[in-house]
Amino acid sequence: MAYSWVHKDRGELRIYENSNELGTDLADYIAELSEVSVKERGVFTIALSGGSLIGLMGKLCEAPYSKTVDWAKWHIFWADERVVAKNHSDSNYKLAKDSLLSKVEVPVVPSHVHSINDTVTAEEAADEYGFVIRQLVKTRVIGVSDISDCPKFDLILLGMGSDGHVASLFPDHSVLEEKNEWVTFITDSPKPPPERITFTLPVINSASNVAVVITSGDKAEALHLAIDDVGPGKDFPTLPARMVQPSKGKLVWFVDKPAALKLDCCQFSE
Repeated sequence: MAYSWVHKDRGELRIYENSNELGTDLADYIAELSEVSVKERGVFTIALSGGSLIGLMGKLCEAPYSKTVDWAKWHIFWADERVVAKNHSDSNYKLAKDSLLSKVEVPVVPSHVHSINDTVTAEEAADEYGFVIRQLVKTRVIGVSDISDCPKFDLILLGMGSDGHVASLFPDHSVLEEKNEWVTFITDSPKPPPERITFTLPVINSASNVAVVITSGDKAEALHLAIDDVGPGKDFPTLPARMVQPSKGKLVWFVDKPAALKLDCCQFSE
């Protein structure tokens, strides 16, 4: 059974005993948002990240979700992507295709899977991806924020690194200051591969729903800095994960027990 706690300004925190429990609740959460969005708008726009997040979504391929989720109404995007070939082992697209999309009983419509152009530079890939998103905003496949011109995705799913990065927004990187572009690029990622495209913070924070999925104890300190009321300053850097704060949307943290060990709200006995 999950422990749930709502922070006054950091969203809802759900803590699970293990990844299996987390994966089940994550599937419930995604399926419910999909159902609501399809009923209200006729589509469900979801942006994925890479890493362990995709594996934790695996229960969506199993009953009952495999039959009840309206996969044909999904439009799938990537909140960040490595600028590598689609068949490269570092590709977030390949990870999602191999571990999730290829396993659902009712295939997602191929034209609804919006991957980056893997034959151009990082800058060109970011520009093209931004253009694709703008066209889909114009046709109302993707909603639009009512407080800015940013796209309003139904759900953006993020992981978090042990350094507190989300998507490909790394600590102290200049892309954290990007306010005008919806999609930007980096060529100096501190984690390989160096070239990536990423949603910017204004886009992430314009989503209707943002979920950050975090597992393993090596992320406990970063999660503490991302959620708890720590003072600003050099001892407590503002991590990218802490800058995730939807303007009008809902923020939910899906966390396993090892990752939650340093949170102020949760003192577990060993």
